[in-house]
Amino acid sequence: MNATITVDDVPPYFKMEPPQTQVHLEGNRLVLTCMAEGSWPLEFKWIYNGSELTRFSLEYRYLIPSLDRSHAGHYRCIVRNRVGAIMQCSTEVQVAYMGGFVEGERSQTVSQGEGALIHAPRIHSFPRPQITWFRDGRKIPSSSRMAITLDNTLVILSTVAPDAGRYYAQAVNDKNGENKTSQPITLTVENVGGPADPIAPSIIIPPKNTTVTVGRNDAIMECVANARPLVKMSIIWRKDGVVVNTGIRDFGRRLVISLPAVSDSGYYECEASLRSSSVPSVTAGAYLHVLEYPVFLKEPPSHITAEMEKVVDIPCQARGMPQPDIVWYKDAMPISPVKIPRYKVLVGGSLQINGLLPDDTGMFQCFARNLAGEIQTNAYLAVTSIAPNITAGPSDSAVIDSMSVILHCETSGAPRPAITWQKGERVLASGSVQLPRFTLLESGSLLISPSHLSDAGTYTCMASNSRGIDEASADLLVWARTRITKPPQDQSVIKGTKAVMTCGVTHDLSVTVRYVWEKSGSVIDVNSSPRLRLDPDGTLHISQTWSGDIGTYTCRVTSVGGNDSRSAHLRVRQLPHAPENPVAALSSKEKRAINLTWAQAFDGNSPLIRYILEVSENNAPWTVLLANIEPESTGVVVGGLIPARSYQFRLCAVNDVGRGQFSKETDRLTLPEEPPSAPPQTVIASGRTNQSIMIQWQPPPESHQNGPLQGYIIRYCLSGLPVDCQMKNITNPDQSSLLLEDLIIWTNYEIEVAAYNGAGTGIYSHKVTEWTLQGVPTVPPGNVKAEAVNSTTVRFTWSAPSPQFINGINQGYKLLAWEPSRSNEVTGVMVRPNFQDSVHVGYISGLKKFTEYYTSVLCFTTPGDGPRSPPQRLRTHEDTPGAVGHLSFTDILDTSLKVSWKEPQEKNGILTGYRISWEEFNRTNTRVTHYLPNLTQEYKVTGLTALTTYTIQVAAMTSKGQGQLSASTISSGVPPELPGPPTNLAISNIGPRSVNLQFKPGYDGKTSISCWLVEAQIGIIGENEEWLMVQELANEPDARSLEVLDLNPYTFYRFRMRQVNIVGTSPPSQPSRKIQTLQAPPDISPGNVTLRTASETSLWLRWVPLPEWEYNGNPDFVGYRIQYFKAGSKGGVLSHIIMDRLEREFTIEDLEEWTEYEVRVQAVNGIGSGPWSQAVHGRTRESVPSSGPTNVSAFATTSSSILVRWGEVQEADRNGLILGYKVVYKEKDSDTAPHFWTVEGNNSHSVQLTGLGKYVLYEIQVLAFTRIGDGRSSSPPILERTLDDVPGPPVGILFPEVRTTSVRLIWQPPAQPNGIILAYQITYRKNSSNSNAATVDVLSPSTRKGWGQAAEALVVTTEKRARPQPTSRPVVPQEEVQARRVLLSWEPGSDGLSPVRYYTVQYRELPESNWTVHSASVSHETNSYIVDRLKPFTSYQFRVKATNDIGDSEYSEESEAITTLQDTPDKAPTILSVTPHTTTSVLVRWQYELDNLNKHKRYEIRLSVYNAIGEGPSCAPQEVFVGEAVPTAPPQNLVVQSSTATQLDVTWDPPPLDAQNGDIQGYKIYFWEFQLQNETERLRTLFLPELGVKLKNLTGYTTYMISVAAFNAAGDGPRSLPTRGRTQQAAPSAPSNIHFSELTTTSVNVSWGEPKQANGIIEGYRLVYEPCTPVDGVSKIVTVDVKGSSPLWMKIKDLADGVTYNFRIRAKTLTYGPEVEANITTGPGEGAPGPPGEPFISRYGSALTLHWTSGDQGRAPITRYVIEARPSDEGLWDILIKEIPKEVTSYTLNLEMLREGVTYDFRVIAVNDYGYGSPSAPSPTISAHKVSPFYEEWWFLVVIALVGLIFILLLVFILIIRGQSKKYTKKADSGNHSNCTSLPLTHGEMVRLDEGHFPALELNNRRLSGKNSFCRKNGIYTRSPPRPSPGSLHYSDEDVSTKYNDLIPAESSSLTEKPSEVSDSQVVCKKQ
Repeated sequence: MNATITVDDVPPYFKMEPPQTQVHLEGNRLVLTCMAEGSWPLEFKWIYNGSELTRFSLEYRYLIPSLDRSHAGHYRCIVRNRVGAIMQCSTEVQVAYMGGFVEGERSQTVSQGEGALIHAPRIHSFPRPQITWFRDGRKIPSSSRMAITLDNTLVILSTVAPDAGRYYAQAVNDKNGENKTSQPITLTVENVGGPADPIAPSIIIPPKNTTVTVGRNDAIMECVANARPLVKMSIIWRKDGVVVNTGIRDFGRRLVISLPAVSDSGYYECEASLRSSSVPSVTAGAYLHVLEYPVFLKEPPSHITAEMEKVVDIPCQARGMPQPDIVWYKDAMPISPVKIPRYKVLVGGSLQINGLLPDDTGMFQCFARNLAGEIQTNAYLAVTSIAPNITAGPSDSAVIDSMSVILHCETSGAPRPAITWQKGERVLASGSVQLPRFTLLESGSLLISPSHLSDAGTYTCMASNSRGIDEASADLLVWARTRITKPPQDQSVIKGTKAVMTCGVTHDLSVTVRYVWEKSGSVIDVNSSPRLRLDPDGTLHISQTWSGDIGTYTCRVTSVGGNDSRSAHLRVRQLPHAPENPVAALSSKEKRAINLTWAQAFDGNSPLIRYILEVSENNAPWTVLLANIEPESTGVVVGGLIPARSYQFRLCAVNDVGRGQFSKETDRLTLPEEPPSAPPQTVIASGRTNQSIMIQWQPPPESHQNGPLQGYIIRYCLSGLPVDCQMKNITNPDQSSLLLEDLIIWTNYEIEVAAYNGAGTGIYSHKVTEWTLQGVPTVPPGNVKAEAVNSTTVRFTWSAPSPQFINGINQGYKLLAWEPSRSNEVTGVMVRPNFQDSVHVGYISGLKKFTEYYTSVLCFTTPGDGPRSPPQRLRTHEDTPGAVGHLSFTDILDTSLKVSWKEPQEKNGILTGYRISWEEFNRTNTRVTHYLPNLTQEYKVTGLTALTTYTIQVAAMTSKGQGQLSASTISSGVPPELPGPPTNLAISNIGPRSVNLQFKPGYDGKTSISCWLVEAQIGIIGENEEWLMVQELANEPDARSLEVLDLNPYTFYRFRMRQVNIVGTSPPSQPSRKIQTLQAPPDISPGNVTLRTASETSLWLRWVPLPEWEYNGNPDFVGYRIQYFKAGSKGGVLSHIIMDRLEREFTIEDLEEWTEYEVRVQAVNGIGSGPWSQAVHGRTRESVPSSGPTNVSAFATTSSSILVRWGEVQEADRNGLILGYKVVYKEKDSDTAPHFWTVEGNNSHSVQLTGLGKYVLYEIQVLAFTRIGDGRSSSPPILERTLDDVPGPPVGILFPEVRTTSVRLIWQPPAQPNGIILAYQITYRKNSSNSNAATVDVLSPSTRKGWGQAAEALVVTTEKRARPQPTSRPVVPQEEVQARRVLLSWEPGSDGLSPVRYYTVQYRELPESNWTVHSASVSHETNSYIVDRLKPFTSYQFRVKATNDIGDSEYSEESEAITTLQDTPDKAPTILSVTPHTTTSVLVRWQYELDNLNKHKRYEIRLSVYNAIGEGPSCAPQEVFVGEAVPTAPPQNLVVQSSTATQLDVTWDPPPLDAQNGDIQGYKIYFWEFQLQNETERLRTLFLPELGVKLKNLTGYTTYMISVAAFNAAGDGPRSLPTRGRTQQAAPSAPSNIHFSELTTTSVNVSWGEPKQANGIIEGYRLVYEPCTPVDGVSKIVTVDVKGSSPLWMKIKDLADGVTYNFRIRAKTLTYGPEVEANITTGPGEGAPGPPGEPFISRYGSALTLHWTSGDQGRAPITRYVIEARPSDEGLWDILIKEIPKEVTSYTLNLEMLREGVTYDFRVIAVNDYGYGSPSAPSPTISAHKVSPFYEEWWFLVVIALVGLIFILLLVFILIIRGQSKKYTKKADSGNHSNCTSLPLTHGEMVRLDEGHFPALELNNRRLSGKNSFCRKNGIYTRSPPRPSPGSLHYSDEDVSTKYNDLIPAESSSLTEKPSEVSDSQVVCKKQ
């Protein structure tokens, strides 16, 4: 039924389908492309969310210029052609955007212990942003207590009080990179401080139903539970009731199913429970649905052909999860079987069409859709029966060139015919061909747009289908059009120029075109005037245009191909004339004004736009004064002029052509002089000393000086006082400052400044007030009295000094006190002045008690202190003394003891005695008190009661009373002892710098505790780390807690305590737990901050980093903040943060040149910032100015000079001290190098450039220079032309034609035209020396300056002229040879009767061979020439040729080689770098060492080159600071010693002193694992010059290489040679893994991996296993030690059925390391096979056959069977046969595999993919007894026994004969061996390489203290305890019953295993 359709008939099809989803950023441009092909024309339409976006068009793309979120949705395209239409699968466009958080600040509350759910604030974003939670600026990571759910909720489990705080959420859109931070969420924890009772588990975030697609994403199920205590809570996941062990993440809270399959669908449940608790567990669950993308099982063919009225089936079948729905479309329209009953969708999805009709032809699409997506396939159905027929064919047509035409062709037929248009044999358009301009329309017609002349011809329409072909033809005519394609344009030309009016025409070549031009309607006769010309192409030329040519011109074109006409307007313009009769006169109405009048000028046939008025002030160059005078004006008043200056004016008129000529100048007028009209500027006064003030000013603006300044008047007087002012007359007008001296101290002055000229004094400036500086008081305070108030305070009274003697502002008083012997240790107190009271009172407290002091008072001002008052001596009062020292007891008897003590350290007076008292403990009524003299320091207490505890107190006494008591308890008759250590240390209230320590006192040693000591390990915690004293608490015997202060923030501590009594100090307590103090901002700033100049725009900052113990926070977040700003500036503060805690230098870039900066540094960490360092100042290096001077102007003063003026360089751009200026000038558009005119100094801002070319336009710029070099030139360049002058002579006069009576001459304009050449004048005369020669003078006049210099040339009137002869060989006299120029001379040759016009000089540099022209215009009148621009000390040759009117001569013979003289070097060398080499030398590269320099100085280095002639220029200076250089030698004598398993002690000696180059600031210790430097190198930096370090936290038993380098302020020195050291052995890490295999109901194979870090030599492993719950009420713990590093496996056989066991394994070196543990539940597992039928045994000779029947196979087919056996005396089951095929139900085994005489039970186990199944019931017991051969008959044994007896008797007899007395005492072991001979298990299946890739070894007979499982002993079956294999074990069993204690150990052992893995270790068993 299928058939191919016509080749041209290609249905539409998609080259590719769009992605199912695509994500684009909001605001981006989106282009959707419909990638389809097929027969043309293809038309496209776009659908959005089921709605039509566009109509069908040829555009296959859909563009959205700027996406917004409303554009998100499903898009699909529909493509159609004449065959049919198909629809594309939809693509979902997702728009990524991010708005802001829509919630504000909120708060929530949670009870302590409950779980807190902090939901992420809502935010508008797609996709859902990634949320990061922060608290107090720190990121919150996921932990056992902190969970971040899939929907970004923050869950805090088992909340505690510290969880309260402010939480923030930071959202990041991973598509567009935007991030937003939410408002804070405040969490409050309630019920804090209550009992921490257990809280039952609760699931607060249950799993949610989840849907994923196969292979797309991981499936994640989430379950968050809360309980208390949280550490005992566990979460177990189940799928459909089966425990899931893989994919558990995030502390059990998440179950991740990677790349889920359909089989992973199901119900997932999480269970939360508390271990070791009776609280019931809780569960929650959800469903996981895994979708599968639709896949077609059946697809239709791409083309189907069927006949009418037939039935056709279009197959389509798909699968997926869920099952896809099938939807059919025809030509992109859905098919409805209800509307069209002929269409029927069959079961499975195929489409059946009954009774085919022609309209059924088209594209059929099958869409398969489910929740995962959609796919489509299509087929083209062609219904065949009707041949093609052209119902309306094309007709003959005609079209004008460039117009469109349609040739019609309508057809019928089935299938629809394919249309092909041809012109001749050329296919123009079809379903597969489409040429430009030819478009096949859907109706079949042909569109030609636009038409061309070449399109004329016959066109054929061909219609074809599978039934036949039909065609029709028509002719097309194309006419060419005559038209003006280049019409004339409106023109405006200047008078005297040419006007060109174009009239370009295109026309048929066979057509004749006629051009006619008209002007204002009249035909133009081009032959009437020679100024008019008409080209054949119609262009009209009008030469020498004038005002009569103005008008409208029309070009008319006539031809048989059509007529056309176009018009344009012509305007003729000229410059306006100069204004007439300008007159200037002083204004009688206005001061400083001039009236200027003139007569109107001719406007040049173009309206005047404006007048320009120029002025010349004081003969200065002309400048524009008024540039926009109204064109109607005939006069203007020029005001604002400056007195005492002369003015001259001129005008010019301006129209749209340009600026006309200037009028003649007016007569010069001078304004009268006036006093200055403005005060001096910027008057500043500043106090210099306490008797002088500096006054500074700037002159009045030049425009207000009103005449030449003659000086200044300074007027000053006391401010506010009625006194006369004093005057200072300064007669130097250039002076701008004055120091006013001999003024009064600390007095306010008013100062004014005025300038004066010849007309009088000008205006005074505003008054400025300034104080002379303060002085110090000259007298002390009066009436000073001092008296002691108490034992520590002195009271002062005084009166203030007279204000006239204070000499400034009284800042206060200083009260001073000092001990007579310590005059330099003064205690001072500052007291503010009290202006209300006449008597001042002050106190100094905190003085020593009962101590003599000198006292004094002084007054101070800001500059300093005044004199002290006379000292007064006094003593502080007496006070009670401090506690006595060293209280102790001796001679302790039943009724007496001796008490001793020492004097108090603080007597505080004169001791008058001591008070001693004693009393029975806590019985004050028994107190006995005695007073002792002051010299007594011991006392014997008597009358005590035996064995009674007493409290004894001793105190010193002064006249003020009894001092502080020292007390202790003692038992009479019981001598005190050392106390015991405190116990029960607990830590609370952990802060950054303190913790609270609770403890229980230890044994007090039979006396009271006098002091509590706290020791701590700081930073590094370990058994071998030192303990430091951190706190003491004295005289608090009843203390039970204390606060430990002054701790370091963010530091690990472990504490221990001691207690002290009168005997001594106790041993330390047990250490507390390790804690870490909280973080805090750094306490100190970086030290040794220095700032050096690095370059013109950078400063080099250095500091000493913080020591590690000063970080006060996480080292990863420690860094430094640098703040810098211009010194003295209020704003513009910049900062930079360096997040590298070890960084100690930074280069501050992008600074301004030659600017002083203030810089300071602070340390920062994750909590905050530390204090700022002291500010340091530095100035960037001087540089060249970065811009030119401002206000540059230039004025031509003469024809050869220009006056240049300029202003200051902007201060910010000076970059140094301006030493002068350079004016840079050159001719405009000239390639010559610019000229420089240097102006030294910074005071002159103008210069007159002289020697310039006349009437030359110059580019002028000005630059400033510093000592570094030239700055940038001013920009843009100023253009100024020198004035015109008479021209120079013409050049290049030649006579190309000479006759006997006439000549023709040509010439070139003058080399110096000096203006606009208006004409030439030629004169000639007969040469007196030659009758046939004439002299011709050519003169050139200038515009207004007259005739210029004449150029003279000689010509001979003859026709016999020839080229000149070469000159003689040029010579260079040696005396004329210089370094860069030589004088060349020659003799001329014959001129050939034509005088020489000029010479050409060439030179070449030897040894090169190329000649270069030096000059081609050497005057013919000279025979010598200076050749310049040569190189010094270089050899040259020269040659010359002559030129006359006829041509050039040959070149002369080359001169001799001439070598120029030497000269100084041209260029400066380049300094590559200048670096400190030692502390007194620097290394300059270009390489040189400058030594013997002064330390701590900044040097400037310049470098120049010199030779024998002189010195060349020096290079730009380089700066370097001398005094700092890096160490040049490494540390010496490096020694490495091993301290512990994680620590190496490194010591060294400093570098030699002469190589240190300054103070060593520290050392850098580099260390790395041996041969792993690149991977493991680390750095430890010591910022103190210590000579040793302890490298901690190293890897155990590892070789390290250590190298040390010293550093100072200049940088790092070289490293020392690496030294080797190795750490000691340590405990190994946990074994890498545990693996279980061969799991049965009673046994399992256990294997493990080696530790990742052995940290030493592995000596063995310890395996411990136990049931997780008691078995039969008994919980048995089994410990097995495996000696040696292998094997790494073991078989355990004594397990119980269906019990979960916990296995723990750890490795051992010197000691055991951490454990790795895992649980395993014995079989059978879920899905494993059921038990086989009960086996029975048949016996045949020495073989046994075991029979059984198959049981339930479980969830998977049975793969094999296993046979287990055991001795029938209740021994352990052991695998006997492993690999029995699944088809077998019986197995035969040889009795030799079993023990002789032992009875056995057997059972069978089935195995499938789920593991070992349940065992069958045991078989009947059977004895392993074989039929005895003859040698086992009794008679044979009797004979053998008799023979043996005889042999023994014979042997005994021989021994007796030999006198052997030695007895054989060795006892035969036959009783132990007779029935237990070890038989090897030789069956090939007893040992195999199992699934776990390790050998499973079977142990038949073990050397264990128990019974062998396969042996009979003494006829009794004994039971052995649990026994693992292999045998290299240490074994203990806690539940071995005492009934086995009398068992005799079996001493023989036989072990069968693979030879490569035999272990010779022995088994040692012990009872645990």
